[in-house]
Amino acid sequence: MTDVQVCETPAECKRSCKAHRSQAPWPQGTECVARYNFKGTSEHDLPFKKGDVLTIIVVTKDPNWYKAKNAAGCEGTIPVNYVQKREGVRSGGKLSLMPWFHGKITRDRAEHLLHPPETGLFLVRESTNFPGDYTLCVSCEGKVEHYRIIYHNGKLTIDEEMFFDNLMQLVEHHCVQFLGLCFTSVCKHAEFLEQIMIRKYQRGSARRMSSVVTHYTKDADGLCTRLIKPKLEEGTVAAQDEFSRSGWSMNMKDLKLQQVIGKGEFGDVMAGDYRGTKVAVKCIKNDATAQAFIAEASVMTKLRHDNLVQLLGVIVEENSSLYIVTEYMAKGCLVDYLRSRGRTVLGGDALLHFALDVCEAMAYLEANNFIHRDLAARNVLVSDDNVAKVSDFGLTKEVSSSQDTAKLPVKWTAPEALREKNFSTKSDVWSYGILLWEIYSFGRVPYPRIPLKEVVPRVEKGYKMDCPDGCPEVVYNIMKQCWNLDPAARPSFQMLKEWIQHIIQGRPRKH
Repeated sequence: MTDVQVCETPAECKRSCKAHRSQAPWPQGTECVARYNFKGTSEHDLPFKKGDVLTIIVVTKDPNWYKAKNAAGCEGTIPVNYVQKREGVRSGGKLSLMPWFHGKITRDRAEHLLHPPETGLFLVRESTNFPGDYTLCVSCEGKVEHYRIIYHNGKLTIDEEMFFDNLMQLVEHHCVQFLGLCFTSVCKHAEFLEQIMIRKYQRGSARRMSSVVTHYTKDADGLCTRLIKPKLEEGTVAAQDEFSRSGWSMNMKDLKLQQVIGKGEFGDVMAGDYRGTKVAVKCIKNDATAQAFIAEASVMTKLRHDNLVQLLGVIVEENSSLYIVTEYMAKGCLVDYLRSRGRTVLGGDALLHFALDVCEAMAYLEANNFIHRDLAARNVLVSDDNVAKVSDFGLTKEVSSSQDTAKLPVKWTAPEALREKNFSTKSDVWSYGILLWEIYSFGRVPYPRIPLKEVVPRVEKGYKMDCPDGCPEVVYNIMKQCWNLDPAARPSFQMLKEWIQHIIQGRPRKH
């Protein structure tokens, strides 16, 4: 770890903050993360602990001190050199939990990538002969050995003796074993090995690591050599490093997992407590799913709005599990909320405000050139005070990003997006129209009584769903404008927001 001077007095802070004076002041609302503990030196200071998230209120007369508030709303001054400004994760490279994983490449391509020969150089690819399995490719004494990684009963193994939950565990395990052999002979790869060692020791695993090293000192476990140097896929960036650099890494010891509040193919969603704050935690253990959620989390670091579910941080555990920590939304997803409460509980005002909340969030995404691509009532969550917030950013892309051919929700996706993969803010507008229909039908599935395979042909011929029972005509007209087959003729989210605000202003809100 790099030695860092921690200042204890305002005078020392001033001397060590000269570099910050040349930078533009951080604007109001900027989030920063505490790098060190700060007890405060006067009654006007705001004490904090390492890892606390603070929000800037204003710069003081001394540019090295800011007035800020913590998560509990307490305010005071903080020294700038004790905190790190939170930033959006850079998208210049592909974030990867497994930068040595090269996906679907051939045996010949793998051997080409591992040239020139270098004993211990390795990569992992998808198996071409055994779909669903993987192949570990290792350079050893001038040739490349290919080891089948077998998927068996939910575990991965090479020798059917030692089993691992995922590829990250398997690779890290075999890399760590090398540390007990001839560490000094691989000085040129020390940075890679040191990162693994630091992760192990920082999490109190020295005893487990020692026993494993002892085992592999005596037994190579059938591999031609230990894994020494990863062959990184071109353009990849290690996700753990980037989340730490940008201020989004959290410490597992500060997180207490509680009850399961949701389940999915990726794993569980659990309620939790992070330093006294109730949070929601997505717990992901599968490699491919974890990689997809890393992409979602990286998008969330760039988005801050009151009607978007907020990312609080990311944890990559020593067993290679991934935890995405977000704000807790007490009333769950909007579609279930609508279905469970119904017309007897939710009046017209509540429905309009849900519609406006979502529109506010989408107008923000529109203004910042992001496309959601999966807007639906199931992907909107409701807070304890009935505020709707858009979530599930797994398919969200910047406008300039290339679009993939991910499985799309047919009933919510615009015709041009289904037909030509032509996504835009206007395809999100189409989905918003479907969401409005869901809100006013109290969670019914769109296009009732129409077989799924008939939905797209009928829509492309101009079919539009009927007005839900009890829905005001003015709101149904908005739905129909969202469903214009010509994307250019659909309204913008900014325009939709103004229309809904106008409707709300015409009828006083009930308390």
